[in-house]
Amino acid sequence: MSTESLTWIATAPVGAASVLAEELASVGATAVRERRSDVRFDGPLEVGYRTCLWSRTATRVYLVLDRVDATSATSLHAALERIDWREHLGPGATLACSASGGNAALRHTLYAAQRLKDAVCDGLRATTGTRPDVRPHRPDVLLHLHVEATSAELSLDFSGESLHRRGYRVAGGRAPLKENVAAAVLLRAGWPAICAAGGPLVDPMCGTGTLLLEAAAIAADAAPGLDRAYFGFSGWRGHLPALWEQLRREALERRAARAVRRAILGFDADADAVRATLANAAAAGFEPWLHVERRALAAQRRPPGPPGLLVCNPPYGERLGAEATLPALYTELGRVLREEFAGWQAAILTGNPPLARHLGLFAKRSHRLFNGAIECRLLRFDVGAAAEPEPASVTQGRWAARPGAQMFANRLRKNLEKLEPWARAAGIECYRVYDADMPEYAFAVDLYGCEPRHAFVQEYAAPATVDPEKARERRREVLAALPAVLGLPLAQVHSRTRRPQKGTAQYEKRATTAERHAVREGGLRFWVNFRDYLDTGLFLDHRPTRALLRDWAKDADFLNLFCYTGTATVYAAAGGARSSVSVDLSNTYLAWAQDNLALNGLAGPRHRFVRADCLEWLASAAAEGAAFDLIFLDPPTFSNSKRMQRVLDVQRDHPALIRSAARLLRADGRLVFSTNFSRFEIDAAALADCDIEDLSARTLPRDFARHPRIHRTFLIRPRTAAPSANRGAATGPGREPGV
Repeated sequence: MSTESLTWIATAPVGAASVLAEELASVGATAVRERRSDVRFDGPLEVGYRTCLWSRTATRVYLVLDRVDATSATSLHAALERIDWREHLGPGATLACSASGGNAALRHTLYAAQRLKDAVCDGLRATTGTRPDVRPHRPDVLLHLHVEATSAELSLDFSGESLHRRGYRVAGGRAPLKENVAAAVLLRAGWPAICAAGGPLVDPMCGTGTLLLEAAAIAADAAPGLDRAYFGFSGWRGHLPALWEQLRREALERRAARAVRRAILGFDADADAVRATLANAAAAGFEPWLHVERRALAAQRRPPGPPGLLVCNPPYGERLGAEATLPALYTELGRVLREEFAGWQAAILTGNPPLARHLGLFAKRSHRLFNGAIECRLLRFDVGAAAEPEPASVTQGRWAARPGAQMFANRLRKNLEKLEPWARAAGIECYRVYDADMPEYAFAVDLYGCEPRHAFVQEYAAPATVDPEKARERRREVLAALPAVLGLPLAQVHSRTRRPQKGTAQYEKRATTAERHAVREGGLRFWVNFRDYLDTGLFLDHRPTRALLRDWAKDADFLNLFCYTGTATVYAAAGGARSSVSVDLSNTYLAWAQDNLALNGLAGPRHRFVRADCLEWLASAAAEGAAFDLIFLDPPTFSNSKRMQRVLDVQRDHPALIRSAARLLRADGRLVFSTNFSRFEIDAAALADCDIEDLSARTLPRDFARHPRIHRTFLIRPRTAAPSANRGAATGPGREPGV
């Protein structure tokens, strides 16, 4: 392919595309076309290299190779196979493929990526007699396919890995600011010009120092990609090593030419944050450029010299309980700005824009900018005198007095009056008290009867048609109403925003507090965590299902597939199960499941835990003759986890999944299948040789009655069960099916 006139795409955080477009123009890009979260541009190979080396705001850089027909999977494969892949992959080169977008024929990105990989391998086998090896991590060539409508754009992932990872973060905080977002903040705020004029930079709440380090990189004229060990073009056959080395030498010379100025100052009241900043600065080689010390916000003073830039990313309330203290923090930040930094420029990046009114300053500009999935506002100020903000107590009372907050409080109070007596009589300590009863207040509120009592609030992500500011106002109204109605301090109210998740994202950590509480259910105890994960570890809607499993578990060999935190295993063990095997792909949740068993005094060699892809494990267990009397199968609705060997879609795949599990049932065994996919319909025709009983209504708890399709649960019994000779083969001492 010609390297003189190439088409490129550089992605950026949403809201930073215009900054990226300016960067691209500065490295020689032409025909720059800015879009919502990426920029298309033209230029020779050198422009692509310079973008990877010098862009501070780009996330990835793609070199467009071709556009092909994607009307069907077959037409896509044929079009891709016709490409001469020898231009891109040399002998022995390794390969990885990714995909985005989709259409009716190519619904899942993992499937589209697999079709791309197959086409490359088939094309090379036809022309060279060999096929490349697949290496998911740092391959020689990483290809990307974006499917849209009836065509697909094929690109080489030129950057190879996300460019926001500079490599200096050896110590991180709870919700770290992405490096390229920090760079976009600084570029928008005019830091290059302020620095060139000799002005200092101050971050009074520096956290782990991301803004400071990106400011130092700009001041030092340091190319952010200079020290990267891997790029996606390194093993590409079109790579020009001599040109790349020339550009690297140029970048080294530019960095060496800048004299060190200690005009970048960072402060934080937290000693751990200061230590983290210093560790990251040392890893980046910018320690000589920074002055960092522990200092409270109230003690901030303007440094000597000309006016400069005050920049910070203050807390914005990741939990409802934390948000109560933030108005006072923003009020103090506003006071410090007015009294100590008059005449300076200021840039405040906040994930909670309503808090900005407490600054008592009027922003001259406001920019929408995303830090990962968090929508933020970058507020820019010319610091001067401004009206004092109203006290935080007045603000809180004003939110509580709003009609919406009062309506929400009334509904929550009525629900409690009905549900609390029922829960006490039934011995239920963890239950749902509100579930989007009023659609405009789309929250779920669960009470957990640990000591002290806690509330877990899930906010359903608003659709794109809802004004984000209106959604925030409703959240503030809920915040104002909840504590008084529930009789809880805000520190015991925890919140999450629920939105569609990809792969295993719903099980990934949101924080690292390791704070857990023991709660009671059905006479048993379970560990829950309100802060670190999207879910607490105990699915309350499965309470009756777990009780059924306990009733049926007496003397049974029990199998728990996709076991999560093992709550079903605990119920089965408490019901007298002879043995159990719990299978999951997550070490974290397997350890949690074992802790739950131990918490109830039920741990022992009869109960085994297997880390495996459940789909693969079922095949190996069947081959080894494993057999069970009771199986609980509760798969995710959809998973394209890279650790799994295929895409799992519960609606499409449930017949095959149920058949695979049913092969392990003994005669008269029971298989309980459950899913939380609200639109699920069981394929009775594909399971015609099974007796299927719908248990959904029977297993719907009273506190979830508003949403009868919160889960679908079925009892399945094959009409031709596994031979009884298998009894006992799976669970004798020292034996573990599939291992």
